Amino acid sequence: MKYLLVFAVLGLAWALWRNKHRTPPPSPTARTPAKSAPQAMVACAHCGLHLPRAEALEHAHRHYCCAEHRSAGPR
Repeated sequence: MKYLLVFAVLGLAWALWRNKHRTPPPSPTARTPAKSAPQAMVACAHCGLHLPRAEALEHAHRHYCCAEHRSAGPR
């Protein structure tokens, strides 16, 4: 019975020591990067490629993916 009490005290001491030396979890902001707002997508009038409106070239209310397609015109 005496050994059972000694093992219980040692187990409790080990559990407390292990809990004290555990590394803290990373903060929630460090785990997930900030999400940007979704962008409107448009299709190229020549080839049909979808790209963000901010990257598209606009000519006569039509959107194009590159200057070559803009000069070639819509299909």
